[in-house]
Amino acid sequence: MSLRNRLLVSVVVCAGLASASAHAAGLIAIITPSHDNPFFKAEAEGAEAKAKELGYEVLSLVHDDDANKQSQLIDTAIARGAKAIILDNAGADATVAAVKKAKDAGVPSFLIDREINASGVAVAQIVSNNYQGAQLGAQEFAKLMGEKGDFVELVGKESDTNAGIRSKGYHDVIDGFPDLKMVARQSANWSQPEAKQKMETILQANPNIKGVISGNDTMAMGAEAALLAAGKKDVIVVGFDGSNDVRDSILKKEIKATVLQPAYREAQLAVEQADALIKNKTTPKSEKQLMDCVLINSANASKLETFALKQ
Repeated sequence: MSLRNRLLVSVVVCAGLASASAHAAGLIAIITPSHDNPFFKAEAEGAEAKAKELGYEVLSLVHDDDANKQSQLIDTAIARGAKAIILDNAGADATVAAVKKAKDAGVPSFLIDREINASGVAVAQIVSNNYQGAQLGAQEFAKLMGEKGDFVELVGKESDTNAGIRSKGYHDVIDGFPDLKMVARQSANWSQPEAKQKMETILQANPNIKGVISGNDTMAMGAEAALLAAGKKDVIVVGFDGSNDVRDSILKKEIKATVLQPAYREAQLAVEQADALIKNKTTPKSEKQLMDCVLINSANASKLETFALKQ
């Protein structure tokens, strides 16, 4: 073999070794709701970036909040020999069996954003402190409302634990102000188009509302669109998530506030804990882990970027 050919073979072998080394740690499956929602996209991107940094191959999948599809994707992760699953789940009850199936197959699950109604099935459940965050949002809402006036609440998907926790956090604060009167409460299922349609209908029956408090930013954007179309620029809207879209709306003096839940960091922490288990057999100190939320308003909105505050 000529010197040139030997060098070519050496380059190919080295490249192959480098590629194998890059994925030597194995495969991590990341399963979330649709990336059409920037929150879930940020989760997936955060987890993927950290997994690749730690030397893993990544399988990123979307369950579209369909529990049956989620179960099939977990089957795929098991069949592909995944070392761990990072999961933002499709239902607190409907997910338990799927996560147990993965555990029984030797594939540990690390849940982010949403809890399931079972303990000891997932290795970790890392979620935002939704109750604490909702109280922050409600306190700001009451202040912006001047502690009085008619308001509307838009609630998330009823099957999602977070929807109930946030609503309770809101009401544990707002119900303490007797002059704040809720005139309508409807679920818009986390959806911007649905929130816009629901808001249009609510406005017909309640044209003099003063505020809207929303279970997430996507619904807040839908409500704001309906309000602006109706010429109601002074209605106070507060969301929850900390999306770039709502940041921009706050900076334009439209939506007034939101609550940042650190989606990107939660996802990366889940991957770090999965890595510790895979490589060192180290489990987290506790399964359920809460990360505090941060109020975002005109004072700090300019520092918000992709569900994280810049220092």
